[in-house]
Amino acid sequence: MIFLEKENLYQYVHTMITSSTNLPKYMSISSVKVADLLGIPVSEVENGLHKLVMEGRLQTSKLDKPPYCEIYLLP
Repeated sequence: MIFLEKENLYQYVHTMITSSTNLPKYMSISSVKVADLLGIPVSEVENGLHKLVMEGRLQTSKLDKPPYCEIYLLP
């Protein structure tokens, strides 16, 4: 089983957010899609994202308009 290092996940997500066309910069991140792209279990991505939010390296919010998905922002 391949394990994803938290720093590698952060760099990947950081690049996704900064390349986003949304202003301010934010992105809805599908943990299933990221896991599929990186070839790792979904639980690894979800745990990694949660740890990054808890450390304050990422912020999370919900859109107030449809589709009401969870988004990730850089602090």
